[in-house]
Amino acid sequence: MKSLKIGIVGLPNVGKSSLFNSLTKNDILVANYPFATIEPNTGIVSVPDYRLQKLKEFYDSEKIVPAVVEFFDIAGLVEGASKGEGLGNKFLSHIRETSLIIHVVRAFKDTNVTHVMDEVNPKKDIETINTELVLADLESLTRQMAKFEKEVKSNPKEKDFFDYCKHLKSVLENNQPLWEIKEKNDDFLKRLSLLTSKPVIYVFNLDEEDLTNYAMQDDLRKIVEPSQSLFLSAKLENDLKNMPEEDQIELLSMYGQDESGLNKLITTAYDYLNLQSFLTAGKKEVRAWTIVKGTTAPEAAGEIHGDIERGFIAAEIIRFEELMKFDSFQDAKKAGKVRLEGKSYIMQDSDIVDFKFNV
Repeated sequence: MKSLKIGIVGLPNVGKSSLFNSLTKNDILVANYPFATIEPNTGIVSVPDYRLQKLKEFYDSEKIVPAVVEFFDIAGLVEGASKGEGLGNKFLSHIRETSLIIHVVRAFKDTNVTHVMDEVNPKKDIETINTELVLADLESLTRQMAKFEKEVKSNPKEKDFFDYCKHLKSVLENNQPLWEIKEKNDDFLKRLSLLTSKPVIYVFNLDEEDLTNYAMQDDLRKIVEPSQSLFLSAKLENDLKNMPEEDQIELLSMYGQDESGLNKLITTAYDYLNLQSFLTAGKKEVRAWTIVKGTTAPEAAGEIHGDIERGFIAAEIIRFEELMKFDSFQDAKKAGKVRLEGKSYIMQDSDIVDFKFNV
């Protein structure tokens, strides 16, 4: 089963650990000084999915197994991190293991929380972190290219790859993150494992009252366009984490919100990486399985078990919304709403599936 891995980065004291605590409902050290996080804290978080509870009630299932996101809270980077300042490359290496970068940017003002740059300046903070990631990539790429140059001499087929490396180097030398490149060669980029080739979502940590300050948010959004941006208050999210659902809804409504910022963050990240869920359901459990959009039925079956993919015969499928119109699965089947799909079928979000196979 695929797990979406996300690294949370930013300068010290921007609210990364508070955000992580809210996501995972943990209480890791949150301190008003740099490097309160010494090792990357890891947390497994469920992908919000209202369908699972409804299916549990429909099938009277024993349990729910949601799709999950794995979050890494990575220690605050500082200027010079790429050259070993602060805790330097120790933390840059952790980012290489993730699928997506969440860059938390401080946009709140609190005299009780020290700012490592002595002023709240989101644009400057973003530039500082991006520069460190670019410099780390430039150092890594230069080192790798020395090796590739020798390989090209003995294997001319590698010339296109080496030429692409030279193009990437010129981009980095202009202090431009690789996520800003419009046309990418994903196969080549995977071979290099560069930090700024990963997609990034900027999360601006606001004061609660600024959650409805849309003019301010528009100004912040323009700083990072065309990259994705989200706005939340880590302080508010932290207040919400141990509240009953009714109280959460009431508190959110006080700040003009109909959903927690963390739910928005998880679902946005899930969509941003082109992921979706298909569902399996029965008396034993209801489960969401993570797949990339465009996955075929046999490939989806392989997420459950390799034997099911190898012995795939067909997939019995009904859409969640269609099933909810009936009192039982058998009623839906009698009404002709359950389809039998073959090997070429492309899985859709909300598909409830029963794979037929023979091994």
